[in-house]
Amino acid sequence: MASMLLNTMRTGAVNPSWAMRSVSRSLSTTTQLQVQVQTKSKKTLARPGVKNIVLVEGVRTPFLLSGTTYADLMPHDLARAALQGLLNRTGIPKDAVDYLIYGTVIQEVKTSNVAREAALGAGFSDKIPAHTVTMACISSNQAMTSAVGLIAAGQCDAVVAGGVEFMSDVPIRHSRKMRKTMLSLNKAKTVGQRLSLLGSIRLAHLSPELPAVAEFSTAETMGHSADRLAAAFGVSRLEQDEFALRSHTLAKKAQDNGLLEDVISFKVPGRDIVSKDNGIRPSSMEQMAKLKPAFIKPHGTVTAANSSFLTDGASAVLIMSEEKALAMGFKPKAYLRDFVYVSQDPKDQLLLGPTYATPTVLQRAGLSLSDIDVFEFHEAFAGQIMANLKAMDSDWFAQTYMGRKSKVGTPPLDKFNLWGGSLSLGHPFGATGCRLVTTVAHRLKKEGGQYGLVAACAAGGQGHAMVIEAYPQ
Repeated sequence: MASMLLNTMRTGAVNPSWAMRSVSRSLSTTTQLQVQVQTKSKKTLARPGVKNIVLVEGVRTPFLLSGTTYADLMPHDLARAALQGLLNRTGIPKDAVDYLIYGTVIQEVKTSNVAREAALGAGFSDKIPAHTVTMACISSNQAMTSAVGLIAAGQCDAVVAGGVEFMSDVPIRHSRKMRKTMLSLNKAKTVGQRLSLLGSIRLAHLSPELPAVAEFSTAETMGHSADRLAAAFGVSRLEQDEFALRSHTLAKKAQDNGLLEDVISFKVPGRDIVSKDNGIRPSSMEQMAKLKPAFIKPHGTVTAANSSFLTDGASAVLIMSEEKALAMGFKPKAYLRDFVYVSQDPKDQLLLGPTYATPTVLQRAGLSLSDIDVFEFHEAFAGQIMANLKAMDSDWFAQTYMGRKSKVGTPPLDKFNLWGGSLSLGHPFGATGCRLVTTVAHRLKKEGGQYGLVAACAAGGQGHAMVIEAYPQ
């Protein structure tokens, strides 16, 4: 597939200077966009006999570079902080929630059901069930849609969903041979048996096993796959660096202007109060150009500067039936409408989830790309975003790989990730989905739009997309 894509897609390559132009355009047209979308009159996506499900509130801890201020915590500490922040912001009684669901990727073995431990730590009633889901980078997306399913089925009226990831301290195992020996030692009944087992230990047995950073099915790292994908779609190093700079520039502007309302302050035990993401670092094209390829050396194009970084953080959202939310006096932020999950080839199409999910969810909602006022796509790598934009704008790709008659089209950049994205804000694997949804809700209100679209890729060649509708102001 890679060679076919390279030959075909290069003919439609985007001008490398597009991103720098888009920075100034995106920073200068917010007011114009707001006026434009406020004049639109669109139908609601409410359906007769289908329960309206709403996002009441969404919060997150500041997303921090792993190994920094959160380094001495545990995952449930961050998740608890997000849950307490949600309780403080909404004022919802702790026993008024029917269920809690959290997403995470690399699980701490001591708190395998981190949802339950965080809920208890945050003071929720011990009568409220909680479970944890994992679906790589769309784990909190799965938590949210599971909440939607519980409410739609009439099982619950109020569900808290969220996600957490803690990369500062990941579980590191002994080698398999060492683990076998240790388990056998635990079962040994005599001194002789124990001495025999201890004598069988070799230096090689002490070599640790780190958490896998590669796809199990392909043995390829995601960064390596992103580099191949960028090459297949003819995405240059310059284009990737420009998009990464755009992300950091927009994130810094959003942070300075107080637009990142979902961020809560968190007093880290033994340390200072943290109130801002610390990975937002606008640089320059000259500085970024000095970095060497991170995965495919020496000719790759994916670098540390145009990739998302290892991040610690947690998020939480309150999802309710509209009827229950209004009865409790809440003013919802948005309606959660149609959503889809997709899967494709994890080798050559690992990061193309948004390309596959976007037309499917739009079709399900009865919308076209031009109906969407706000786009929030997960930025795993700048090359991944650029490859998806090119795939979405290709009739050939739609017909050859997706079985569609025509392309879905490319999201306009003046509506796309205007407050930064995972490249700049950070990407705690299990928590990003809630950030995306909450950001869409806030942007719809700020910009006067009606429909928003969230899309994300995930390990395993999976993806997710959701349509969000603004709640009437």
